[in-house]
Amino acid sequence: MSYLAKQIAGVLALDSVEPAVHFKDRAVTWRDVRRTAEGLRKKLDDLGLPAAAGVGVMLRNRPQNYSAILGVIIGERCVITLNPIMPDNKVAADIRKLKPSVVVASPDDWARQDIVAATREIGAVGLVLGDNLDFEIKVHPELSKLGPGPFADLLPDIAVLMLTSGTTGEPKRAPLTYRQLELNFKRSARADPTRSEDDPPQIRPGSAILFSPFVHISGMYFALTAAVDGRAMHLMERFSVEEWRKVVAEVKPKTAGGPPTVLKMILDANIPKAELASIVNFTCGTAPISPDVVDQFVERYGTPVLSTYGATEFAGAICGWSLTTFNKYWKEKRGSAGRMHPGLEARTVDRETFEVLPAGEVGILELRGGVIGDGENWVRVSDLAKVDAEHFLWITGRADNAIIRGGFKVLPDHVVRAIEQHPAIKEASVVGLPDERLGAVPVAAYVVKPGAKDPGAEGLSTFLREQLTAYQVPVQFRRVDDLPRTPSMKVSMPAVKALFEAEASGG
Repeated sequence: MSYLAKQIAGVLALDSVEPAVHFKDRAVTWRDVRRTAEGLRKKLDDLGLPAAAGVGVMLRNRPQNYSAILGVIIGERCVITLNPIMPDNKVAADIRKLKPSVVVASPDDWARQDIVAATREIGAVGLVLGDNLDFEIKVHPELSKLGPGPFADLLPDIAVLMLTSGTTGEPKRAPLTYRQLELNFKRSARADPTRSEDDPPQIRPGSAILFSPFVHISGMYFALTAAVDGRAMHLMERFSVEEWRKVVAEVKPKTAGGPPTVLKMILDANIPKAELASIVNFTCGTAPISPDVVDQFVERYGTPVLSTYGATEFAGAICGWSLTTFNKYWKEKRGSAGRMHPGLEARTVDRETFEVLPAGEVGILELRGGVIGDGENWVRVSDLAKVDAEHFLWITGRADNAIIRGGFKVLPDHVVRAIEQHPAIKEASVVGLPDERLGAVPVAAYVVKPGAKDPGAEGLSTFLREQLTAYQVPVQFRRVDDLPRTPSMKVSMPAVKALFEAEASGG
C-alpha cells in the first residue's frame, strides 16, 4: 500500500468523533468523513474497479467532496478532477473526453442535465454524494449500471489527474503521482519540529483555513495534507474577507495564507492589526507577489509574508521562504520567491541557445529533483528567472507569453509592472492580440483604485511612454471593475484576451 493511502486509511480507521471539517457553522467529524470515504471505496470495489482506475469527482469545497477524494485515494485509484464552476457543456465535454467509468458528484451537480447526459453516453456509473448532514453514498437511479465502455486506460501510480489552472493558455491535465506526494509530505514533516515522517496515524490538535478550491493544486495539496496529518480544517466554498475574518477570530491561527489577490483584499479591507495578532506568518503562492505588497503587509501587521513557487506538475511548492530565511535574508533577497527546497536544483539557460547561464543571470528556468519529471534530468519550464549562488529564486516573467511586435519582443509582466506604478492603478493585465502588419500587439486591461480618477487610455499611454520604449506601450486600454480570474484567483490571460476580441467583433 502506498504511503499516502496507508496514512489516510490509518487516520480514518481511528473512527474519531473529533472535528475533521468545520463548514458553515457546523462541525463534521472524522467518523462522518470515514462514512463517505469508506462507502465510496466499497461501491467502487463492488463495481469491480481495479486499483489505478480513474474516478471522476466533481470537486466542490464541501465536506462530502473532501471525503470522496479520500475514498478514491484509500482504494489506490486515481482522482480525475472535474471543475463544477465550468459551464455545463464544458464539464460534459470533459467527461466525454476523459471517459471515467464512475462519476461522483453532489445532488446540485446531478441536476445539470448535460452532465447526466454525458455520463450516460459514456456508460459510466453515477454516484451521488450526500447533502448537508447526509454522508451516505447513493447510486444515481438513471446511471446505475456500468456500460461496456471503452473507458479510460488505467492510471498506475497516479493519485490525482489534475486540471491545470489555465493562467496562460488552455488548461491541460497534469498527473500527480503517489510518489511525488509522498516526497512532498515527508519533506514537510522533516521541516516541522513537532512532526516526523514516521509518525503513526493520529488526530492532531488545531486547525487551519482552506478556501483554495480542491480543483486547484493548492486546495488539493492542502486537503490531502490535512488527511495525512489528521488535522482539522475550516473549509470555505469561496473566499470572502468577512467570512475569513470571522474564522480567524474563532480559530486564532498561527499561520494563514492565500494568493496575492487575497493578500491585497485583506490590505484593502484595512483589517485592524489586533484581529490578526495570532498570525505569525502568511504564506503566499500560485502567482508572483510584488515585494512592495510584502513590505506593506509587514509594515501594517508585523507579519512576514512567506511566498512559495511551484506548479501543478510538481505536486506542490518546490521553493519558498521559511520564517528563519525571511528574517535573515528578506532585505538582501527582496522579491525572491524563496530558496529551493532541499534536494531540488534550479538553473537558467539562454532563451535562444539554451546554454546554461551563470548564477544571477536571467534566462529560462530549468529544474531537477525527486518530484520533478524523472527526478534525474533537467526539466525546462515556461518561466523566466534568475537563481543566485545561495539557491534563491526570482521569477521575472514568462517565456511563453512574450509578444513579438514587428520583430521586437514585449514581455507582458514588464509592462504590467510599469502600468501598476501609476498612482491610480490597482491592477493590470497585458496580453497580445494578432495584428496583420506587426504580427502581434500588446493590449491592457486595468482596474482603478477605489476613489481614484481614471487616467484613461491617453493618460496611461503618456505615463508609460516615460518608462517604456514605444513598442512596449499597449495599443489599447480597457478599464474593468475586476480582472477575470481562474478558480485559483490568478488572472486568466485567455479571458482577458477574450475581452478585447469580443470588443473587436462588436460583442
